[in-house]
Amino acid sequence: MYLRPVHAEHHLPTLRKFIRQNPLGILTTAIDSPLHHFLQASHIPWLLDVSDETSETELGTLRGHIARANPQTKAIIHDLTQGSSTATTPRLAKDILVVFNGPAQHYVTPKFYTETKPATGKVVPTWDYAAVEVYGRATVYFDTKEPATDAFLSKQIADLSQFAETSIMHYDRPWSVSDSPANYVGLLKKAIIGIEIEITEMGGRWKMSQELSEGDRAGVVTGFEALGSSVAKEIAESVKERAELAKQKKT
Repeated sequence: MYLRPVHAEHHLPTLRKFIRQNPLGILTTAIDSPLHHFLQASHIPWLLDVSDETSETELGTLRGHIARANPQTKAIIHDLTQGSSTATTPRLAKDILVVFNGPAQHYVTPKFYTETKPATGKVVPTWDYAAVEVYGRATVYFDTKEPATDAFLSKQIADLSQFAETSIMHYDRPWSVSDSPANYVGLLKKAIIGIEIEITEMGGRWKMSQELSEGDRAGVVTGFEALGSSVAKEIAESVKERAELAKQKKT
């Protein structure tokens, strides 16, 4: 991701909050395989673990799971089983990438630039959006005979369900994995593998018209608000928030 300084976000608590608000990340791998594409990507919901939520230096760990039938899974397992590793929880040799996208993104028309367009005409369209990218080393839990695999998957699906039911759905009485028959859950666990990512690098990009003049930025906000859609209204709020943050950084 191109992290232009004016759009870049490196504050880890902010990045952690973004991931938890938008947990469906795109897992991207680059694996040499005779049967599958070198580059593969899958949408996976993730949990982010950190030991100190107030820390501005701790990167943390991502936990997720993916269908065993997924071609990306097959490439991952093939890569691990063809190596010389005898570890019960093998780790991929190459880094992986997970990208988290914000729910609101929108085309920005030059007509919004009410200051520069009438003055010089030197304006072009663009796109406003927010995203966070995470790099790391992946440990993979795929061997159904290993106790570590069952332990990881049991905790993963229980924690993910709890997180989604309470933090996303806000249920007072959340659904729990234990509500399903144990033998049914056991069968489903055999159809997935677990992925744990030790994060080595994380960065975000909030491209929300921060680089514009105050007049053009005001035009962007007015333009989006006039569209009336929920997405446009959210973009307008983000543009105002990012402008305020940029102003605070200068003082």
